[in-house]
Amino acid sequence: MTTPTLKQSQLRENTRILGLGSYRSELIVTNDDVCQWIDSSDEWIRQRTGIVTRRRAPKEIGVIEMAEAAAREALAKAGIEASQLGAVIVSTVTHQYATPSAAALLTERLGATPAPAFDISAACAGYCYGIGQADALVRSGTADYVLVVGVEKLSDVIDNHERTISFLLGDGAGAAVIGPSDQPGIGPTIWGSDGSKWDAIGMTHSLLDVRELSLAAQQDGGPSVGSVLETEAQLWPTLRQDGQTVFRWAVWEMAKVAKQALEAAGVTVDDLAAFVPHQANMRIIDSLVKELKLPEHVVVGRDIEDTGNTSAASIPLATTRLLKEKPELSGGLSLQIGFGAGLVFGAQVVVLP
Repeated sequence: MTTPTLKQSQLRENTRILGLGSYRSELIVTNDDVCQWIDSSDEWIRQRTGIVTRRRAPKEIGVIEMAEAAAREALAKAGIEASQLGAVIVSTVTHQYATPSAAALLTERLGATPAPAFDISAACAGYCYGIGQADALVRSGTADYVLVVGVEKLSDVIDNHERTISFLLGDGAGAAVIGPSDQPGIGPTIWGSDGSKWDAIGMTHSLLDVRELSLAAQQDGGPSVGSVLETEAQLWPTLRQDGQTVFRWAVWEMAKVAKQALEAAGVTVDDLAAFVPHQANMRIIDSLVKELKLPEHVVVGRDIEDTGNTSAASIPLATTRLLKEKPELSGGLSLQIGFGAGLVFGAQVVVLP
């Protein structure tokens, strides 16, 4: 018996970013505000992180609302209708539900149904992961256009009194529409992970810890309902990090990854118009700039100063800001690299829309 030959999607050679969008809250949290909760100062925070203010979303604005705002702007700039999307990818670690996905609801809100929709959990590397997947989907012919959104409401998962990471974090969303191109617009993605440092950034407790202790407290003869609620509040999972481990890894290892992304794209630092690393810490950004020996003409994204660390949203937020402030960068090459909890990393060179 002869096995029939399966039909394949029509392959495409090139892709590019067609449009970018962002959401920034108008709610600004200053260093002095943060110092109400931790024993620190505006001067110390500026010197150690480069952060002056961070944006945090109001209570009524969640991951879906931020993602929708950024996505609609990206679609408009790309000149693409939501109904044309062949896939919707949302990178987030702060969606309120383990399931169903944020992407499925976002797809419905945008009017992109029945496009396939899925979330990815790659923390601060999530946007670069999403761009890599979107690039592959479009080039394989699986989708004509793909929406990638990096969105976080980190203010939902911080303990304001904790001082390893809480004062760094902000909220926001950034989105990109990926589609076919006559010329290469997205270089090969260099990505990976280092699970040996899995606990360098993470949550203080698992949800199972909260559940088991709460159930135990409610046994006959246990504490009052009020005490149970207090126990749950104390055990609500919040973020923390081993700052020194993360800093050393980011500075020494991510410079290597960035150089690999340049080599894979067939370009050098002299060819770049911009460098947009994950907005983790200004000292990390400065160290990467020095290690890569970037020429003075390369514009560096430093959105962290007044936006804070927004994890998966940080690279598209910083990129949209650069294009707004320096529209002449459009059409130039940008090296982008994300890195964070996992520990995971991803990088690629892209043509700015």
